[in-house]
Amino acid sequence: SYYSSPLVLCYLYRKGSVCVCVFTHTLWHSLLLSPFPSLSGWGRWRNSEYQQFISILEETRKNHTPSNKVTLLWQQLVNSWAAKLLSKTGVSLLKPEPKLRGAADSVLNSLRTLPCHIVSFLIAHSFGRRMLYPGSVFLLQRAMRPMLQQGQARLIEECEGQRNKLVACDGNEIDTMFVDRRRDEGQHGQTLVICCEGNAGFYEVGCMNTPLEGGYSVLGWNHPGFAGSTGVPFPQNEANAMDVVIQFAVHKLGFQLSDIVVYAWSIGGFTASWAVMSYPEIQALVLDASFDDLLPLALKVMPDSWSESRALVIGQVFYDPNTQEFFLRYQGPVLLIRRTKDEIITTTGPEDIMSNRGNNLLLKLLQFRYPKVMTDDGVRAIRAWLAASNPAEEAAVYSSYEVDDDWCVSVLQSYKTERDVFFPWSVGEDMTLEGRRQLALFLARKYMRNFDSTHCTPLPYSEFTAPWRL
Repeated sequence: SYYSSPLVLCYLYRKGSVCVCVFTHTLWHSLLLSPFPSLSGWGRWRNSEYQQFISILEETRKNHTPSNKVTLLWQQLVNSWAAKLLSKTGVSLLKPEPKLRGAADSVLNSLRTLPCHIVSFLIAHSFGRRMLYPGSVFLLQRAMRPMLQQGQARLIEECEGQRNKLVACDGNEIDTMFVDRRRDEGQHGQTLVICCEGNAGFYEVGCMNTPLEGGYSVLGWNHPGFAGSTGVPFPQNEANAMDVVIQFAVHKLGFQLSDIVVYAWSIGGFTASWAVMSYPEIQALVLDASFDDLLPLALKVMPDSWSESRALVIGQVFYDPNTQEFFLRYQGPVLLIRRTKDEIITTTGPEDIMSNRGNNLLLKLLQFRYPKVMTDDGVRAIRAWLAASNPAEEAAVYSSYEVDDDWCVSVLQSYKTERDVFFPWSVGEDMTLEGRRQLALFLARKYMRNFDSTHCTPLPYSEFTAPWRL
């Protein structure tokens, strides 16, 4: 209708029917639509929360002070966060270390790579972003709209969910859903699980249903540009959205950071890892079907002729900061859930479990936290365990190394009691080769759990457990 209207108007003009159509349209618009603004105004006049909002807004317009700005956003916000909310730069992201090169060499290299940078920019801001985040595509959202509306209605009506829109520091509106279980008798209600969805996931039908089954209080949110959220899901916008969600949980909902567990599925591991790095007091991190680096997965599906452009698109526009760079800075409990039939985050195929990029997350986490244990022999033992595709094979590898769980726990507890230091630990430096192998396998099984499923299968609550803590 939008694009064909000039042709239609020309046709009607030649037929002499333009005035008749305009008059008819105006008449029907007046008769059918004019009552609705009146009903909307009456409903707002009857709404106490809306009246309170209007009074605060009018007071802010008359007296534009910082305190009134804070009141207009949330009355309980602290001044430091209000300053960050009004900032135009957004929250911080890790940046790559600058390369030390000569000025002339740098200029020549910039000129040589300029065409690739231009191409990568055009790719990233056209179909590249839509391929990486298909949930931001309007046609997909429109096709899923009935399902999203049904899921949102279920969360509100059956779970007594509260929908809120939060304004991030970049101006994007982030659509959220909060289910409060603190008044329930269950033991998990006092813990808030913040859920980070995948690249085509929405809180209405996404991973927040898993902790809901366990009786947790849950806060779900949609990526910028997804359903009720505005903006575009570039990394900076993603981090800004995650930041305002955590601030909302603390300052408005009343949770302590130590009461919050961040749970992420797939590419949601990026924002989840950023969250625990930026707020290290968070209780725990759970990453389901997540990966360490986007580039190897992009290389699998992008044409070889784009060899340099695809690296620039991923490396400089989308994900310079990898998930591993963020979550290695977190000192708290971590649980990695690996899908043994994952067809998305394997670089060759679901049958090759050793190409699952979740393996890299585990190895790099253990190598950072326990470098003395993760010698070449320790890594080989863990790789043998990772190659197991079913519980029977896992148990066989575990028993072949004769791992004594009680001995491993006693060694780690003794080290922690004597030193009580941050990671990385030096435990294992005076240990025998056999002891390091045992400890490496013990830690691998504590930090990672296998789930016999494909990438997009909803995680049952039985697989959602609290991360191991010593």
